[in-house]
Amino acid sequence: MHGSSPARRSVRSLLRRGFALRRIFRRLRLSRDPHASASTGEPQIDFRCNIWGSSNSIAFAALQREQPSCPQCGSTVRDRAMVHLLTSELLGRSVVLPDMPRPLDLRGIGLSDSTTYAESLSRKFAYTNTHFDVEPMLDIANVAPEHYALYDFIIASDVFEHVAPPVARAFTNARRLLKSGGVLIFSVPFMLAGDTIEHFPELHDYLVTESPEGWRLENRTADGRHQTFTDLVFHGGVGATLEMREFSLTALEREFAAAGFSRMRVADEVFLPHGIYWPEPWSVPMVAYA
Repeated sequence: MHGSSPARRSVRSLLRRGFALRRIFRRLRLSRDPHASASTGEPQIDFRCNIWGSSNSIAFAALQREQPSCPQCGSTVRDRAMVHLLTSELLGRSVVLPDMPRPLDLRGIGLSDSTTYAESLSRKFAYTNTHFDVEPMLDIANVAPEHYALYDFIIASDVFEHVAPPVARAFTNARRLLKSGGVLIFSVPFMLAGDTIEHFPELHDYLVTESPEGWRLENRTADGRHQTFTDLVFHGGVGATLEMREFSLTALEREFAAAGFSRMRVADEVFLPHGIYWPEPWSVPMVAYA
């Protein structure tokens, strides 16, 4: 009998994780048990936001990847997971940022990080939040050699799905930017099965415009052919940030390995003390090690 591939084992592991979490939720046997709201009877969860430091009590169902769930700072599960993974990897334990007694001389960058946590990180680490189109600027697909091996950590949260193809350049440059032993705290929306779907595989010289019929992308390929794409997908609102691809788990594992990372892990762990819970096994964060 042939052994299953690492990718298939990862998919099965994630699916088992999702089913297990749902069973746990149904039985209300969690590390910090939800309690019923006196007014609605819905399960509630108490947690402390690791970005703002506030103590919160919210409906357990509100712990969603993209739904603001800290009433004080508006952080989502994804926001708090980025900070949880960063502090766990760098400090050996999950830390509430306001509780850190002093800034640490650990150098890192964010790639268009959420303002929800970027300012707090800049007060605790030698951290700079960079952007593609405004200062301080960094294009992860085109990094100058003088920046190589400068950083202890990089945060790239839901960025790589917007990088123009070929996206392999972004993974390679992320590895080049990190010191030996550095970490990439990473997230993108991804599918469990299949391979990455590139929406514009021959993208070269392109323009995104709005017409009476809707948004469209006009592209001239490297060999001079003209292409028109409609039914575009944007993140952050129509006309905002264009989705270039839909990743798959298998493809992500392949990209990290090809870029030279020593290993990566799917960081789907629940950490209810900071309000981190993943109701589904896809699009969870990852950590890649240089």
